[in-house]
Amino acid sequence: MILIDVDGTLVDSVPDLAYCVDAMMAELGRSPRGEAEVRNWVGNGVERLVRRALSGSLDGEPEEADFERAYPVFLELYKENTSKRSCLYPGVREGVDMLKAASYPLGCVTNKAAQFTEPLLQDLGLYDDFAIVISGDTLPKKKPDPAPLLHAAEFFGCAPGAALMIGDSVSDVRAARAAGFRIICMSYGYNHGVDIRDARPDAVIDRMTEILPLLDMAA
Repeated sequence: MILIDVDGTLVDSVPDLAYCVDAMMAELGRSPRGEAEVRNWVGNGVERLVRRALSGSLDGEPEEADFERAYPVFLELYKENTSKRSCLYPGVREGVDMLKAASYPLGCVTNKAAQFTEPLLQDLGLYDDFAIVISGDTLPKKKPDPAPLLHAAEFFGCAPGAALMIGDSVSDVRAARAAGFRIICMSYGYNHGVDIRDARPDAVIDRMTEILPLLDMAA
C-alpha cells in the first residue's frame, strides 16, 4: 500500500494559508507575514502555524493570551479559504492515476485537521482516490509519531515492510522510519527551508509521475 501526505506533497496550500495568516494578523492590528515566510512555517498543523505567525519564528512561542485570541480568527478564515487559492502540484493527478492503474491501495495521512483536509481533497478532486484519509486529529497522535501510518497499515492489512509513504518533510521521514515503511519524498515540498535530502529518505523525486519506475525496481 501507499500513503500520501497532503500539504507540500499533493497540494500547494500555502497561498490559502498565507492569505489567512495575513488576514488574521491584520485583524489583530499586526503587520502581515507574507507568503514566503509562511512557506517555511507549514507542516505541523494549523495550530503550530498560528503560533509561528504570532511569534515570527519557527520555534517561537507567543503569549498564550495572544494565541487564544488569534486561533479562532484563523480557523474561521481558513474554513472559508481552504481551497480558493490552493492547487495540485504538476504531475500529481497523473501520478495518482498511474498508481491506481497499477492497483496500489492508496491512503492519505496528513497533520491537517479533518475539517480542512476533507473539503480540500474533495474540492481538488482527490478525496475519492483514497480508501482511507487519516487527518491530524483522527488519532491521539500525529506525524512524526508512527501511529497514523501503522493505523493505515492495519486498515489495509499490510505489513509495514510492504508499505510506502510519500511525503515532503522530515516529519514524514521520521514517521516512516519509526513505522518501518519505505519513504519517498518530493523535492518541492515544505521542509522549513531545509533540503529534504538531508533527512535521507529512500528517494527524492521532482514529480509524482516519476514514482512508478522506483516501485517496479523495488518489486
